[in-house]
This record gives sequence, C-alpha cells and structure tokens, in this order.
Amino acid sequence: MAAVKKPLNIVKMKKMKENKEPITMVTAYDYPSALLAEEAGVDMILVGDSLGNVVLGYNSTIPVTLDDMVYHSRSVARGAEHTFIVADMPFMTYHGSIDESLRGVRRLMQEGHAHAVKLEGGAEIADTVRTIVSAGVPVLGHIGLTPQSVNQIGGFRVQGKDAQDAKRLLEDAKALEKAGAFAVVLELVTEEVAEAISRELSIPTIGIGAGRGCDGQVLVFHDIVQYASPYIPKRFVKTYSDVGSLIRESIASYVKEVKERSFPAEEHVFTAEDGVVESLYGNHKAEVDN
Repeated sequence: MAAVKKPLNIVKMKKMKENKEPITMVTAYDYPSALLAEEAGVDMILVGDSLGNVVLGYNSTIPVTLDDMVYHSRSVARGAEHTFIVADMPFMTYHGSIDESLRGVRRLMQEGHAHAVKLEGGAEIADTVRTIVSAGVPVLGHIGLTPQSVNQIGGFRVQGKDAQDAKRLLEDAKALEKAGAFAVVLELVTEEVAEAISRELSIPTIGIGAGRGCDGQVLVFHDIVQYASPYIPKRFVKTYSDVGSLIRESIASYVKEVKERSFPAEEHVFTAEDGVVESLYGNHKAEVDN
C-alpha cells in the first residue's frame, strides 16, 4: 500500500526555499479538480476568488462573496484531504473592522476547512495580516497585480517596470514578511524585480507571470488544461492539454448519436427475464390480444 501523502506546512515551505526546491501551487474550486490536483502531486492548492471568472461567469473577482469562498473551499477540502489548502479572502472582507475580518477568517477555516487564507495588498494591510497571524492563522500575501483592485490600478498591467514601482513592491513584500505572512504571491511582476524580492525575503515567493526567479509557481487549473470556451491565451501561462475542446467534441458526439438513435446501443441496455413484460399487463393484455 502506498504511503499516505503528508500535507505541506509553512515550516517545510521555508525549508524548501532554503534548499532551492521549487514549490508548486494550483487553483482548484471543487471536489474533482482538487482530487486530481492532489493525485498529480501538487504541493499547495489555492481556492482562489478567480472562481468568479472561471466558474461563476463573472467578468472579475469583485462579485465573489464569502459564502462562495466557504462553499468552494469546503468542496476542495473534501477532494484534497492531504494537501495544504489556502482560501482567498474575497473583496472588501478584510478592509473594515478587524472583528469583521476575523469573522471571515473564522468561516474559511471552520466552515471551509482551509489551512490558511490569502489577502491581496501590501503595507496597507500589514496590521490586519499581523492580527490574523496572531490569532493562529497562516496568511499568504499577494502583491503586484491584485485583481480585487484592478479598477484602481488601471487594468491588468505588469507591475515593477520602473524603479519607483519596484521599490514599492519590495517595501510591500517586506511589510508582509514582517507582519508574519508565510509566503507572498507575486502576480504579473517583471522578472528582474520578482527575483530581487525573492532574494530579499526569508519567506517563499510564489510567482504567476513573475518569471523564473520566484521560489514557486501558481497557475489557474482552467488555464493549465484549457478548460474554457473560448480559451484566451495568456503570455505568462503554459497550457498542458486542451480539455475544453475534448469536452465539447465529446458532448457533440453524444448529441449526434442520440439524434441518430445510435445511443443507447445494445451494450448499454439491460434485459428482463422472459415473461416480465407480459406480467405487467396481466389479463388485460390477453383481452387486447383476443
């Protein structure tokens, strides 16, 4: 019998950074995708608020609610019982009172069964991160392109292109580290700046569109397997299969065969014992036959 996989923890993650062992992370939003991710050997799963785009059909992450995150995190936890799971705190659930923020964290941990939470932002949320960590909850930071603030930062723009922006990102990363974050996601950050930040921090950096110098990488499940219609290619994403086309073709074949009455075929049906059909009609059938 194969040994049961032990979930990664934040101590092991830091050790992986020290040993220059890359950390793998993938998003998952439901039981089957989480199960497949765990079977594939991923180190961490992110239940991202990107589910708003790829699962719920919104054009941004902003409409995603705490109830949405709890529901999907709980589904993922059932599928990946032996993997470290991080759940996103959705839009505006950690910018009000600290009591409100902690209530959201509690729900993601108790009801959603997450092992950690992720917050977008830098120095401006450091105090909130510090309080959550003090409550015993691991926090994953997220800087660079922060989708919840996309309207404020002027769209999906690469971050860290000039010296001023690079300095801001480094200060944000250090503020999150000082506040107790166990790692930081760097999204759509220039490779040079992301690599410099990774060298400066003692905690791991997880890149998405941030080049080769990060301590780990994260991609969206639906991007990895092209589970979308139409699929829109992204420069920072590598796709490894085209599941979307396969699904579409499979369903189209099913529709065609049903219309042609070639499905179900003989091998898909069950037969009753002799006389069963006649017994359904009883004497009435005999009268009809006469």
